[in-house]
Amino acid sequence: MNGQARSSEAGGVTDRPVVRAARRDDAALIAGFNLAMARETERRELDPQLVAQGVAAVLADDRHGFYVLADVGACAAGALLVTYEWSDWRNAHMWWIQSVYVVPAARRMGVYRALYGHVLAQARAHGACGLRLYVEQHNRAARRVYRSMGMRDSGYRIYEQEFAAP
Repeated sequence: MNGQARSSEAGGVTDRPVVRAARRDDAALIAGFNLAMARETERRELDPQLVAQGVAAVLADDRHGFYVLADVGACAAGALLVTYEWSDWRNAHMWWIQSVYVVPAARRMGVYRALYGHVLAQARAHGACGLRLYVEQHNRAARRVYRSMGMRDSGYRIYEQEFAAP
C-alpha cells in the first residue's frame, strides 16, 4: 500500500482512505472492480479480456485519462477513472468521471468522497473547466451521493460541477 492514514476518533483508531495514482501493476485489481461494478449497477457480465485490455491501455498511456485508487488500511477499497474531453467553447478540458467502484465493505468509510476530492483538486489545478459524470438512472443510491457532492442532475442524468474561469 502507498501510505496509510490512521487517526483517533472518539477514542478509537479509524483507517481513512489514502488516494494514489494507479500503477500498471494495479491493472488486474481495477479490471476486477470494473467487472464487479457492471454486475452490480447494470446487471451485465462484461468480457473480462476486453476490460483488462481497456484498463491496461489507460494505464500505459495517460494522455486520454487516468485511474486513481483509494486504499483503506492495507486493502484497495475503490477506483475511479477520469477521461478528458476538449470543450471548444470553453477552450479547456472537461474532465469526465467514467467509472467509480467502491468495494461494499468500504462504502461507509468516505472512500468515494476521498476519490472525488482528489480528482476535483487535480482538475482545478490542471486548468479543467469542470468535472462531469453519467449515472445510470436506476442507481438511486449513487444519484443521492453525487447530488450531495454538489453536482447537478440534468435530464440526461449527467452530473457536473463547472469551475469559474481562471
